[in-house]
Amino acid sequence: MKLTTQTDYALRTLMFLATRSSRSNVADVASLFSISVNHIAKVVNQLARLGYIRSIRGVGGGIELAQPPEEIILGEVIEQIEGDLHLLDCIDTEDACVIQSFCKLKKVLAKAEEVQKAYLDSVTLADVVPTRRQLDKVR
Repeated sequence: MKLTTQTDYALRTLMFLATRSSRSNVADVASLFSISVNHIAKVVNQLARLGYIRSIRGVGGGIELAQPPEEIILGEVIEQIEGDLHLLDCIDTEDACVIQSFCKLKKVLAKAEEVQKAYLDSVTLADVVPTRRQLDKVR
């Protein structure tokens, strides 16, 4: 599996926000990771729609996690942003290949997906968050 840039930026944004005790903003995230503000703004909108962050407008506004990091499961975030995570189309589509009905490769790859998903579903945002001190040294 290779994640899209969108998912990469979403995970980085969540990690950044998990190190903050107060609201932050899109420009801070973009600056730290040297990513365009427009890209992060799109990611923030998607994460807000999915319920992972809150985006507050106006004076005193900004962005913050909508859930504790311990409750944000990486596998779920990845699946919601990526959509289809299948290694091959035949894993969830009938008649994708002429040998599909007896293909052993399909079974192997389906098992690999199952193991990967189970592992990612066992990891929370809290498990991968750097310390604020580590992030601040990057600047």
